[in-house]
Amino acid sequence: MNENKLSTACVQIYTGDGKGKTTAALGCALRMLGIGGHVMFGQFIKGRILSSEFKILNEYSDRFRYKSFGRGRFIKGKPSEEDLKLASEGLKECKKIVQSTEYDLIVLDELNGAIGCGLFSVDEIVEFINFYKRETKDSGRCTELIITGRNAPAQLIEIADLVSEIKCVKHYFQSGVSARAGIEM
Repeated sequence: MNENKLSTACVQIYTGDGKGKTTAALGCALRMLGIGGHVMFGQFIKGRILSSEFKILNEYSDRFRYKSFGRGRFIKGKPSEEDLKLASEGLKECKKIVQSTEYDLIVLDELNGAIGCGLFSVDEIVEFINFYKRETKDSGRCTELIITGRNAPAQLIEIADLVSEIKCVKHYFQSGVSARAGIEM
């Protein structure tokens, strides 16, 4: 990364019922790539069909890595054993990613949703964030961590450095407009 290197490692959370949490995280990823940084973008729950922005970001494959931690679908009801196994393996992989020196930004998209549908307990994710904070402090690295998804638990909000709530005031989906390429996907 160039001279604009991060001087502090922070935890950011984008939450709320409004459209734009993943988009905000992708904007930060683009900024990091713009200064020569390396980005890991992991998705929990979502991910089977990548939205359009990943097509352009994959052109930066030397500095941008995408990984789906799960079966790439929303979970209705109780998660299956396979869902739980994939999520657990994904979180273990995220710990290895935090320990690596490769990334300047790590995004864990829909991690709040993964908590909400029972893939993780809040305590597991608090432990993960504390692990991240220890690793970055002990190593002197300034790797930023962004977590997205609706309904961020109070415990995560408490330990985060920045929390933005994206609120839905009005959405055209309510009047029958479907997801559109280039805007929602």
